Amino acid sequence: MSPVHDDGFRAAFAQEAASLGRFTVVVLGRTGVGKSTLVNAVFGESLAETGIGAPVTQTSHLYSREGVGLAVVDTKGIEVGEDTEELLADLRALVAHSRTRPAEEQIHVAWFCVQAADLRLQDGERAVIEELDRLGIPVLLVMTRVPRLDGRNHPDAVAFHHAIQAMGLPVVGGRAWPVMALGDSFAGWPAHGLPELVEQTRTAAPAGVEAAFVAAQRVSPEAKAAEAGKVVAAAAAQAAAAAATPIPFADAVLLVLIQLRMMSRIALLHNVPVDRATLLAMASVAATTQAGRSIASGLVKMIPGAGTVAGGLVGAAVASSVTAAMGGAWITVCRRYGSDDLVSTVAFDPAVLQKAFGEEMARTLRSLGRRR
Repeated sequence: MSPVHDDGFRAAFAQEAASLGRFTVVVLGRTGVGKSTLVNAVFGESLAETGIGAPVTQTSHLYSREGVGLAVVDTKGIEVGEDTEELLADLRALVAHSRTRPAEEQIHVAWFCVQAADLRLQDGERAVIEELDRLGIPVLLVMTRVPRLDGRNHPDAVAFHHAIQAMGLPVVGGRAWPVMALGDSFAGWPAHGLPELVEQTRTAAPAGVEAAFVAAQRVSPEAKAAEAGKVVAAAAAQAAAAAATPIPFADAVLLVLIQLRMMSRIALLHNVPVDRATLLAMASVAATTQAGRSIASGLVKMIPGAGTVAGGLVGAAVASSVTAAMGGAWITVCRRYGSDDLVSTVAFDPAVLQKAFGEEMARTLRSLGRRR
């Protein structure tokens, strides 16, 4: 009988979902600059269409989706000729309202969007960027709809970019981040720039909310892999501490709570829904526990310096290595979630998953052994 069960995994999943928190980005720019297209491309679907929009000020709404650690504050367009002071007052009210909320629900980053074809910033746009900086909100200046051919951005967009750099605006990197959120197959312009924007946003975000942002974004698997790697490293360290006193190998394979929470966190980062994550976890755990004590001595041989197995007992080195191997295999499972060769959208085959997970875990253990 596996020490992991449906209710246990779901409880761990709920705990990790709550601890993941929420990332809030405010999106600003002129009407028609491509704010909604950008948000949809990065986060996978339109919050304005599928979420719940709660008014924050007269000119802004906060959109969020249940079960997703993301909120987007959508503001009205910044129009040429509009009363700048009125606009700035509304912006101050927006940030002030945000700061009445817990830290994880405050505004963390601003994306200020300008269209490549605009070729210049208006005075009101500069004023908004400078006000955001005074209010302590990191600003990424996003240049939208930048045509690119053969790896080169359009010359007009390049010239606009250089002009922005010369302004010395208080924006992340002192520059604009060029993107084409949706490619144009007719013109031959590919989508580009979104992974770079994600990385810069993650770097600019306050400590404690990066994981929520990484989980919400859908364009950078590298960011998800890096965050998941941190989760595995932390769990392996916790497993080593928990097994400082030798424990039965069957318990060391899972170290129940530590490893369940590790698997839940990684599933959340990869946007695997709880029902499917639970099924995946049960089959993955079965692949590990099925071998049980029979592989204990083999594991120790794979991990130089781990010591010896006596009566099925293992210590910190093996507990840490097994946890790291489980984590590496689970990352692979989550990354392959939905692919035809692993998880059918029509039918779920635990045997296929058990085999894939077992092979991946053995591969990870061998890699760990070579590094020691």
